[in-house]
Amino acid sequence: MEVVPLVALVAVSAAVAGIARRTPVPAPLLLVAAGLAAAYLPGVPEYALDPHIVLPLVLPPLLYTAAVDSSYLDLRANIRPVALLSVGYVLFATLAVGYAAYLVVPGLPLTAALVLGAVIAPPDAVAATAIARRLGLPPRITTILQGESLVNDATAITAYKVALAAVVGAGAGWAGGIAEFLLASVGGVGVGLLLMVPIHWLRTHLREPLLQNTLSLLIPFVAYAAAERVHASGVLAVVVVALYLGHRNWQVDFATRLQEEAVWKMIAFVLESVVFMLIGLQLPVVLEGLGEYEGMHAAWYAVAVFLAVVAARFVWVFPATFLPRISARVREREPETNWKAPVIVGWAGMRGVVSLAIAFSIPMTVDEGGGGEGFPARNLILFLTFTTVIGTLVVQGLTLPPLIRLLRLPPRDVQAETLAEAQAQNAASAAAEARLEELLEDRRNALPAPLADRLRTVMERRRNSVWERLGAVNEETGESADDTYRRLSREMISAEREVFVALRDERRIDDEMLRTLLRRLDLEEAAAFRESAD
Repeated sequence: MEVVPLVALVAVSAAVAGIARRTPVPAPLLLVAAGLAAAYLPGVPEYALDPHIVLPLVLPPLLYTAAVDSSYLDLRANIRPVALLSVGYVLFATLAVGYAAYLVVPGLPLTAALVLGAVIAPPDAVAATAIARRLGLPPRITTILQGESLVNDATAITAYKVALAAVVGAGAGWAGGIAEFLLASVGGVGVGLLLMVPIHWLRTHLREPLLQNTLSLLIPFVAYAAAERVHASGVLAVVVVALYLGHRNWQVDFATRLQEEAVWKMIAFVLESVVFMLIGLQLPVVLEGLGEYEGMHAAWYAVAVFLAVVAARFVWVFPATFLPRISARVREREPETNWKAPVIVGWAGMRGVVSLAIAFSIPMTVDEGGGGEGFPARNLILFLTFTTVIGTLVVQGLTLPPLIRLLRLPPRDVQAETLAEAQAQNAASAAAEARLEELLEDRRNALPAPLADRLRTVMERRRNSVWERLGAVNEETGESADDTYRRLSREMISAEREVFVALRDERRIDDEMLRTLLRRLDLEEAAAFRESAD
């Protein structure tokens, strides 16, 4: 892709995503709609999705950011539903949707239909995370959807490879398929386990934040490439490494964490925006090659496959939710549930760019050399993948928010979460206070009384700030005492900043000193307002 179209794609995607933040419409839906609208505008170039770019260069960082932000402990506590969705459901959907397509489309070979089933089996990691985060779903449902989206791509890619081998005649039957699946899954986890400890050791022993963040940018690509090199799952390798690093992120110094968070937020925002815009922009590419399947027949096939995808998820989710609860051990270990949670999980099955990338990677011919018979119904598979992705994003994405409101799921208990935060901060402050007094007893740590009192004051404010969010608010402004403190602090910092700039303009200090002074204020402002920003 040329530089100008690429820059234009990033700029427009970011602008649309920014607009979406000011509307009730989830950003993925608005981006896809913008891509569909832009696809036929005069002067818009053809953006053909290249699987050799999406799978090794776009998928790893998106998975990495999602996994680092996930809770290893929550995922471990919900390992059964996550595994049933990310592995069991994907394999079931491959077979069910593939067989449905085989019955609906005349002349479609079963092996090619199973390729289609594997391609559109996995719900999209980015869509699930973005919409769940936007809708404020209950924590357990959010954890299950995020956990599913981290692993299901690996299952789908492996199932796709097995089905593809059957089409080209290179398959070794069920035994060979199972062996390849085990190699990919166990190998991917194994590569992740081998890499995670040395990578974490390197992160904690590098003392320069810029070097640490450079390493952070390389981690997902290294993990993915290392696993794929030995024919294992690069997706699983990235997820294993990211979960480990995220769980132990507290061991990295604060400067690295601050930089890393800002860098990865920007990367995730840009990549997510571009990915969904690209989905919409694929319409001309897909329609150009539809050929013999044009017209009402193609529309009927698209509707039938979409309905099969939706139905297959519900057929799997409800039994997978309730049948294991026959076991008393499962009932003791997992919280009580009702029919509402599986309805939400079943309807939150949006497909995304990974399905399109896999579909575009289908070879043109069944002969690896490129000179053999054409791949059966390749263009139709591309079309049905595209319509399924668009259909799930638009239909399910638009109706998921009102469905959640209609079902009246219990919202997050903000009061209980704030109380838990306050209790944790109180325990930490007590430990810090005891440590401070212990240190001040040592003559080597002697401080003037005002400075020692300042340390105590800062510690006390941290202790009280969370409790104040539970207390009364200012009758005039509606603010808590902590909110008022933050606002006044910001006004004071702004006044200081204006003075520093004025002194620079009067040439009483130079630009280098200005940057030093401003950075100090920036760090103070970041420390004061970090909690409210989160």
